[in-house]
Amino acid sequence: MSTHIKTKNLGGLYELSPLQWEPVAAALADIGDQAPGGRGPDRHSHWLTTINADGSPHTTGVGAFWDDGRFYVVSGRGVRKGRNMEREPRCTIAVAADDYDVVVEGVAELVTDRATVAHIAEVAAAGGWPAEVDESGTALTAPYSAPSAGPAPWHVYRVTPTKANALFVRDPGGATSWTFE
Repeated sequence: MSTHIKTKNLGGLYELSPLQWEPVAAALADIGDQAPGGRGPDRHSHWLTTINADGSPHTTGVGAFWDDGRFYVVSGRGVRKGRNMEREPRCTIAVAADDYDVVVEGVAELVTDRATVAHIAEVAAAGGWPAEVDESGTALTAPYSAPSAGPAPWHVYRVTPTKANALFVRDPGGATSWTFE
């Protein structure tokens, strides 16, 4: 990910200070348990929006993990979101973290590196989803997944941020946009 971040304060009209990216990124990494029943009403659903072949948006809930400044999304390659990301990699991921509502715009790419896939399996397992690397070494399997993921194996897509917007949902509030160059 780029080291240059351009910040735009969206709360200046109300004399609110701009948010800092680092606490927002830390909140994305700390979403935690995504297993069924995990975190009860405080669960954090990730919503992926991809672009259909006709240009219309397609939004669906996904398993996603924030790691090393990027989102990693798990999907079957044959389901709509997987096909969409491979055909048109621009996408967004939205999630409500504990203190922030966040939308990350980015570019998705299929991960085929075995070490990265194995690392994401570990991240997923630590977050409550018992994922394991399949026999190919380039996809994941588990006893269950989101119904929209399609049948196993599930592939890993890395979403590298190009832009992000966050709302601070605690007093005093705030809203900021970041562009990653």
